[in-house]
Amino acid sequence: MTTNPTTSVTNDLPARDLPLAGLTVLDLGQIYQGPYCGFLLAMAGADVIKIEPPHGEPVRSRRESLLPLAMLNSNKRGITLNFKTEQGRSVFRDLVAKADVVLENFMPGVMERLGLGAEALLEINPRLIYASASGYGTSGPNRDHLAMDLTIQAMSGAMHVTGYADRPPVKAGPAISDFLGGIHLYGAIVTALLERERTGRGRTAEIAMQDAMYPTLASNLTLYYEDPKRNPRTGNKHGALAMAPYNSYLAKDGYIAIICVTEGHWPALCEAMGHPELGKHERYATHTSRCEVMSEVDELVTSWTSNLTRAEIMAASQAYRFPCAPVRTLDEVVHDRHMHERGMLSYVDHPELGEVVLPNSPLRFHQSAPLVLKPNPGLGEHNNAVLSELLGLSAAAIDTLRQQGAF
Repeated sequence: MTTNPTTSVTNDLPARDLPLAGLTVLDLGQIYQGPYCGFLLAMAGADVIKIEPPHGEPVRSRRESLLPLAMLNSNKRGITLNFKTEQGRSVFRDLVAKADVVLENFMPGVMERLGLGAEALLEINPRLIYASASGYGTSGPNRDHLAMDLTIQAMSGAMHVTGYADRPPVKAGPAISDFLGGIHLYGAIVTALLERERTGRGRTAEIAMQDAMYPTLASNLTLYYEDPKRNPRTGNKHGALAMAPYNSYLAKDGYIAIICVTEGHWPALCEAMGHPELGKHERYATHTSRCEVMSEVDELVTSWTSNLTRAEIMAASQAYRFPCAPVRTLDEVVHDRHMHERGMLSYVDHPELGEVVLPNSPLRFHQSAPLVLKPNPGLGEHNNAVLSELLGLSAAAIDTLRQQGAF
């Protein structure tokens, strides 16, 4: 059973179609980056057709990858095409003539070698948005380097600033490069679609994962410009060491993150800790003064948090109004009541995985109810439906293409 997401239709306003309803997207995405972009487009209302080779995209080859496959490909239709055959490439060209968007995250040059690059496809359909995502972009000396989330985290500097100063660099736990890439690709597509509404012309849009990562270093680069030779790894402290407290602190039942962003947060925290005098003490009165004695500040906070549960600290945070959150386990996050009630997370009966929790889109459009999640398509599940619907092919013609190895 799939739980229904919370509706975004409010104040008795009339319901509206989702913003991308009526658009057709050919999704050649693989693994995380491209498929996540396609997922966002699908959940915004587009008819997203996931196109895979006959053996399936790489994540289908490993049992442990079925959950990411399910998470990133809900509400898409799925077909297979064999681009190694002229028949498969011909069917794709015919689909391009009917499509609004083609998205892919192959290495630069792959689609061109197949005769299916942006220039060729825009000749077929001048209104097409051809969207490409890669590790390093289609220009520059590193364009042909192999790229995955780990290597982009390394190349972008993200690993260099992650971890503790006295230990080796570590990667971020989540696949941040892949998903930042997918999000930026979505933004590029929607921006190009807006231009097409004004001009009637399509265009090529591309993103590079490394480019998308650089702005995330804003805090860390502050330290770099102060001292380029300084070790930038600050653990759970602020990336520029410009705020205190800013850390995760021991509680009786785990850890809790506390941060004082404004100068008003510190006096509020001191009130909660039962030491209001510290909020006005010259030694701790400003960000600058607290950062000069950062370890001392952390000890003061820990002496309070270590005697309380995370729930008790959170209650104090709400009462005294300072930013705070428990460091939660994956089990706690998967079953988060808030995210389930908002419709961001849903329990879904998946045909291969059984009951799992899958995400909806973070993008919400008021007056349009979020789509109910439909499990990812099986390999080639919609071959007949898509080819008959979009291209008008008969069952006999589809069978002939199948025998010719088109899919």
